[in-house]
Amino acid sequence: MGREVIEEAEASLCSGNDIPELEARTAASVARDDIRNGQRSPEETGTGKPAHVRWRDLPNKDQLFILSLCRLSEPLSNVCLLPYIFYLVRSVLQPPTPEETDPQSSSSSSPSSPSESPSPPSTDAAAARISEYSGLLVAAFPLAQFLVSLPWGRLSDRHGRRASIVGGLAVSAAANVGFGFSRTMAGLLFWRVLAGLANANVGIMRTVTAEVVRERRFQTKAFLLLPLVFNAGMVASLALGGCLAEPVANLPWLFGPEGILNTTGNPDGVPWALDYPYALPALLNAALLGVALVLAVTGLRETLPGKEDQSDIGLRTGDAIMRWIRRLRPRQQRQEYVRIDLIDSSEDTFLGQAQPEPEKPTASVAAARKVSFRNIWTRRVLCALVSFGLLPLHNAAFMHIFPVYLSSPPADNREATLFAFAGGLGLRSSVVGLWLAVFGVAGILLQLLAYPRLQARLGTRGVFRAALLLFPAAYAAAPYLSLLAGDDGARWAALGLVVCAQIAARTVAIPSTVILLTEAAPARTVLGTVHGAGNMLASLARAVGPALGGYVFALGVEEGVIGLVWWLYLVAIALCALAWSYVMESD
Repeated sequence: MGREVIEEAEASLCSGNDIPELEARTAASVARDDIRNGQRSPEETGTGKPAHVRWRDLPNKDQLFILSLCRLSEPLSNVCLLPYIFYLVRSVLQPPTPEETDPQSSSSSSPSSPSESPSPPSTDAAAARISEYSGLLVAAFPLAQFLVSLPWGRLSDRHGRRASIVGGLAVSAAANVGFGFSRTMAGLLFWRVLAGLANANVGIMRTVTAEVVRERRFQTKAFLLLPLVFNAGMVASLALGGCLAEPVANLPWLFGPEGILNTTGNPDGVPWALDYPYALPALLNAALLGVALVLAVTGLRETLPGKEDQSDIGLRTGDAIMRWIRRLRPRQQRQEYVRIDLIDSSEDTFLGQAQPEPEKPTASVAAARKVSFRNIWTRRVLCALVSFGLLPLHNAAFMHIFPVYLSSPPADNREATLFAFAGGLGLRSSVVGLWLAVFGVAGILLQLLAYPRLQARLGTRGVFRAALLLFPAAYAAAPYLSLLAGDDGARWAALGLVVCAQIAARTVAIPSTVILLTEAAPARTVLGTVHGAGNMLASLARAVGPALGGYVFALGVEEGVIGLVWWLYLVAIALCALAWSYVMESD
């Protein structure tokens, strides 16, 4: 059995497959030692197959749970506005008119003659202007992340991970409240920028995952956890954002003239909901982030090597609360996870990098393992960073453009050609949010059930490349939904196929890029810097993508070619990402 491991590990060195060279050499070395000592690999079962890892087998589940709640900060703060962004920007750019309160009104007044324009020129100009401003609003968040991601990651490598995560949650909660009560474009931009600065710690959360779960056999599921939570947060955020926006209209039984909360008897509804129609989703976000903040302050422990035993008043308070809770439980029900250090085990590895000492690293050991800033940026790291940035360059643009496209008024396309046609689908914000949320649930199930099996069979690079093949197909087909605006059955079926393909690809691609970037890191002590750089590059892509995509979308609306942004921008970037995956293969 051990000789088979040696042969597989040495073969991987020659074939250039998904197993890193250091990992393969480590596996071969451990297998040789096992043969000499008459031992078997700790990851093998009696049949010689790797032991199946279940979600409940993950170690440090309390830390992973708190970290998962912290990870909700970005989707709640960033994507909640997408279902209603078209109406939010329109409300702050110009006072709403009775005709604009119903997105279907423009379709009902469309001309009967094919030779006439499907909508007044002012409507097209207003839609283009809204698209441009909404692109800036979406781009403000990741642009702020870009500015501070790398410095924040570098500071976390020196001073610890806990403070940046706790501080980011507190600022993010405050920024959500401010955003909800802003009624000017300048105010909205300010709070978006502040929320972006607070959520520049995403790379640090990925680093904490690697430091909390160091055993190789647990890492596939552990690295899948944060993207899974991110998708769940997106689903909840999109659904809540679409349903809670404009609560007087969407929740009349609570906020309407006859609503339960209309205690003043205002004939139009709850006064503050009328004055701030988009505050309710932001307030709910702030409340959820407040819960995560309390748990992080009292339970999230430091993971920086050499500082794991640091404590503060928040952690001591959390420990006191847990001791009090344990006293209330029967003694026979008390179970705790206990880590067993094995002197010669290969289990305690960071993505295959053997840790020679079983004891916790001291400050001097951590200092000895430091890698200079210049030596971090190997060719492998740079290749992984480029791939890490190309994904959000088109995915973030899609996340901005698609809700605006769905909310845009439909057009008369009876004289449309293969590439020249206009108009959106004219859906309300609540419908947009629910549609995106429903397919987001499908993405979560795919990520939870299918991704681990696909990753085990195809490898990280293989499953990543399969996902990259889906993006161009989904983007190329999306604008043709405009030609089905009059056929409800065909429109909903085609919309389901497009959204399902894009979400399936995104669900598989995101954890794959995280794993590839983590494996590329030259040492565990620089993980914060590497993930900080990745988050900085991805944030820049998430800023450039929606801004550039919004501009091209507006240009297409003005020219009567709604597919311009899909074919000229999204498909092109997706194909570049696919081609780059083969460049990574040569590394």
